[in-house]
Amino acid sequence: MNKKLIMVAAMIVVVAVTGWFAAQMLQTSEPSKQETALEHAAKHLDPKYQCPMHPQIIRDEPGNCPICGMNLVPMKQDDTATAEPAEKKILYYRHPHKPEITSDKPMQDEMGMDFVPVYGETTGAEVRISPAVENNMGVRTAKVERNKLWRRIDTVAYVDYDGSKVGHVHPRTDGWIEQLAISSEGERIKKGDRLFNVYSPTLVNAMEEYLQVLRTNNTRLLEASKDRLMALGVAEKLISQLEKNRKVPRNVPLYAPQDGVVSVLNVREGMYVGPEMEVMRLADLSSVWLLADVFEHQADWVRLGQSAEVKLSYLPGKTWEGKVEYIYPSLDPKTRTLKVRLRFENADESLKPNMFAHVSIFGGATDNVLVIPREALIRTGQSERVIVSLGNGRFSPRTVVEGTESGDYVAIIQGLEEGES
Repeated sequence: MNKKLIMVAAMIVVVAVTGWFAAQMLQTSEPSKQETALEHAAKHLDPKYQCPMHPQIIRDEPGNCPICGMNLVPMKQDDTATAEPAEKKILYYRHPHKPEITSDKPMQDEMGMDFVPVYGETTGAEVRISPAVENNMGVRTAKVERNKLWRRIDTVAYVDYDGSKVGHVHPRTDGWIEQLAISSEGERIKKGDRLFNVYSPTLVNAMEEYLQVLRTNNTRLLEASKDRLMALGVAEKLISQLEKNRKVPRNVPLYAPQDGVVSVLNVREGMYVGPEMEVMRLADLSSVWLLADVFEHQADWVRLGQSAEVKLSYLPGKTWEGKVEYIYPSLDPKTRTLKVRLRFENADESLKPNMFAHVSIFGGATDNVLVIPREALIRTGQSERVIVSLGNGRFSPRTVVEGTESGDYVAIIQGLEEGES
């Protein structure tokens, strides 16, 4: 009986304590229920303080930035920040692969793909930046101008031998190299210099036949025998010497057909050679080729005869002038670039084969187009945007359609008006 009374008394105590705590909690929550709308709004209007250099530092009271020590500045309250975002409006439709092709209504391209809608920006999509932050961030603006846009292709190239001034030396018969006059590649030679002697039984037999014909005084045979010697690569001055001395030399010298340097040397003393073997290659450096790579999107800009300038890093301040001489018919499948050949006079041989050079090819100009600095264009992958300055520290993103890009400027087809910042 006593145990039951004790349990009942304990339950009464627990209920009493619980009721007391509930009453205390109701009393604490009553002031928040009685808060007026003006009092609640005043909390949102309390000024906040921000570091001009580190926007992530925000405090309720004035003070200094813990990172850089600068004075915190009051943050401006923007009434538009709480505005509901408006529904985006479709401005036009553009081709999925060719942005310059647009349409006012939905349509499909030649492959059956839908045109991509381009949306306009909502009026509430603004960002406000205080003058201090704008100055510290180094924000720069530029006017949208209607101007002439020159098509200039800036690329790199490498110097190569002029193919029209490269000579290949092959023996006309089988034989052995003797008395090789060239010891290494890069040696400079003149037209008519002796390159090497070759011992060839075929040449020896042909010269002996020529001497026999000389004794017969048969004009027709003599002329045919002489033509055969010249076809086998025997120099005309050696034939004259043979007519005078009437003695067949053991080996026959071969002479340089042109001026230049030895760019390739494939033989050494005593080697056996044949007509199919290139003994050496001679290159004249009085003019050179420059082979430049032009990106695929600029391939249509290049034309034969266009002017070009070349600069080399090892000769700062010096510029060479040349012209586009040939445009190769196909693109490189790996680099997706078009090979363009330019020709330059090189009397002082400053341009040396395999050098890298900076090339500028000057095309025609596109008149009356809207242009902006290239660095102002933001490419997202899906579309192109710019940030438009609305004044008083207000900025808004804008979707645009870009056109031709040249140098530091890019043309804008749609999305901007002349004079906007």
